[in-house]
Amino acid sequence: MADIERLHNIIGFLETIDQFKTRYRAAYLTNSDRHENDAEHTWHMAMFALLLHQELSTPVDLEHTLKLILTHDLVEIYAGDTFAHDAEGHRDKQAREEAAAHTLFSRVPEDIGEELYQWWREFEEGQTPEAQFARAMDRLQAFAQNIFARGRLWQERQVSETTSRAYNEPVMQFDPAIASAYELLYRRARAERLWPEIE
Repeated sequence: MADIERLHNIIGFLETIDQFKTRYRAAYLTNSDRHENDAEHTWHMAMFALLLHQELSTPVDLEHTLKLILTHDLVEIYAGDTFAHDAEGHRDKQAREEAAAHTLFSRVPEDIGEELYQWWREFEEGQTPEAQFARAMDRLQAFAQNIFARGRLWQERQVSETTSRAYNEPVMQFDPAIASAYELLYRRARAERLWPEIE
């Protein structure tokens, strides 16, 4: 027989994380004035991983990668999103997100909460191939989204190609296919003149 209290807690947690759909990021949607929300980013990131993982020369467990992707930004329900190039916001980001993780993942049965926390920590630490791939997809989706939205955020925030490359370079090294995907997008951004004229 099902443990009703356990199911109640799980469903309550699923209701709590519905707030994920209302946490907005800096990036814009394609052909829209609306900003992308965390749930949209995570879905798109999962699709990036699903469609690109077979191009890798580095073996990864796709199912495990998707677990990391689905949990990696849930803490932003309480901690909020921090823009990639916001130096001030990054000063306390780790502490804010750690506190948020403990609050959020305590809302489910202990065994599930511990598993969610471990997936989140694995993504943050970026040591396993799956975490490295997930982190590469996190940045690749965000980078591509800015291109799909015609560079609007880069223009508004004065983000240069040099700044972008410095930020993306660590994850570009994960696999040659990932580096090639980035270079395709960088070429497109230059060809379509999406960068602000600050260099």
